[in-house]
Amino acid sequence: MRKLYLRIYLAVLASLAVFVLAAAVLWRQVGEHGAQGDIAATLALNVLPQAGAPAADHQAALVRLTTNLHADLSVFSPQKTLLASVGEPLPAPEREGWSARWRGGPLWAVQLDDGRWLAARPYRHQRHPALGLLFWLGLIALAVGVGAYPVVRRLTRRLERLQRGVESLAAGNLSVRVDVEGRDEVARLAGSFNRAAARIEALVGAHKALLANASHELRTPLARIRMALELPERRGELLQDIAELDALVDEILLASRLEVQEAISVESVDLLALAAEECARYEGVELDGEPVTVSGDARLLRRMIRNLLENARKHGRPPVKVTVGKNEAQIFLRFCDSGPGVPEGEREKLFEPFYRGLGLSIVRQIARRHGGEARCEGSCFAVTLP
Repeated sequence: MRKLYLRIYLAVLASLAVFVLAAAVLWRQVGEHGAQGDIAATLALNVLPQAGAPAADHQAALVRLTTNLHADLSVFSPQKTLLASVGEPLPAPEREGWSARWRGGPLWAVQLDDGRWLAARPYRHQRHPALGLLFWLGLIALAVGVGAYPVVRRLTRRLERLQRGVESLAAGNLSVRVDVEGRDEVARLAGSFNRAAARIEALVGAHKALLANASHELRTPLARIRMALELPERRGELLQDIAELDALVDEILLASRLEVQEAISVESVDLLALAAEECARYEGVELDGEPVTVSGDARLLRRMIRNLLENARKHGRPPVKVTVGKNEAQIFLRFCDSGPGVPEGEREKLFEPFYRGLGLSIVRQIARRHGGEARCEGSCFAVTLP
């Protein structure tokens, strides 16, 4: 399998190669043919005699022109007849610019304004001018390539660590986390992976605890049912145990759904009316407040109120006072009983699954699903909603 960093690196090198070739072609087509040709043509016109001068004058001028030039040089008439030559005579040029190699070296030719032709070929030990440009461009490309490698490798090394983290998580290692380096897309991806892994670990841990505690809680009503089956006169207790077992299973299923369900149904709910319906089911409960409307799931909000009333009935003392109201920031429900209250160090534990069953844990989950919070305030339980 091809590594991502090699693909990126090869793409960078290929881009540099294209740049080098394009620059060389451009230099040859524009710089060499244009600027050098104009300069050479002007120099030749300034040094050479008139077009109709004798060949000896052309030869003498050409010798002066080629002093220290290290090149073979030839001058041709407009009809491409050789007029003078220094060094090895060159063939008549076919066009301006650089031509194909001839006897080991490239030919260069330019036509003067009066129609004559000037042809040149650098000595074999002289490098073609384009070779110097190609050398420096190649050196730049090499430097950029060497400098780009650690940058590309650092990027893909983080991706490889992220890949190993995903594979480890898929293999069952829920505690795996990856380092978050930098502030780019890869860093944000690593952060998202860590949050997802933490969420998965928490969900799996909660489900394991739920199953463990549920199996413990189910043993008591099942044992009573077994005993009742042996004593027919305890049929009433049997029905009560079955109802308790059914309620427990219902709470377990609801807690599981709240853990994994992201969205809830939203509708306008009259919270005071909902509380009045539930309070009517219990004795010794006083309801006070004002009509308030909240956006949420009526079924879940009803279950939240019922669980708080059940908690007050089981663990508090009557009378129980329920208050529904609102202020500038939020809507609130308060359930206060006449009991001694819960010690401060124990208040948060009440919302842990199976510390007192699942009722209060479900209350907090429902409140948070609606953007609110549930807390214990001694002998009162308060729920706030946006």
